[in-house]
Amino acid sequence: MLRLTDSSPEKFYAFTAALFTAQRAFFDINVVNETRNATYRRLAKIAADSVGVEEEAVYKLLVVPDKPAEDGSLNVGNAVTNELKVLVKMARLVGVHVSPTVVFDGVVANEISSSWTKEQWFEWLGKNVV
Repeated sequence: MLRLTDSSPEKFYAFTAALFTAQRAFFDINVVNETRNATYRRLAKIAADSVGVEEEAVYKLLVVPDKPAEDGSLNVGNAVTNELKVLVKMARLVGVHVSPTVVFDGVVANEISSSWTKEQWFEWLGKNVV
């Protein structure tokens, strides 16, 4: 299976930075009247514009088909669904059931909050990652 990171893993952090820059465009209010595939189309465009990967190749990984699977299943997911399921299962093995949860050196770091500022992150990282 082709994964988003297979062809250009070195672009992951640059793409992630681009997503954080554009994050407000993907908040609930801004996607409520948009189809999932339209949102995925915009994500693929960010990937192409920010790190130069092929937009259609990224979209092909994200698009959810509008027809049932061969076995009749209606929850078909997309080309990255199975990888995501593996990551969710891995997280549950260490007690993660809510996101965001940070695991550092195999231990859940309960002190970390989704409301942390950039400064709080830098302080925590400075203390824990040398």
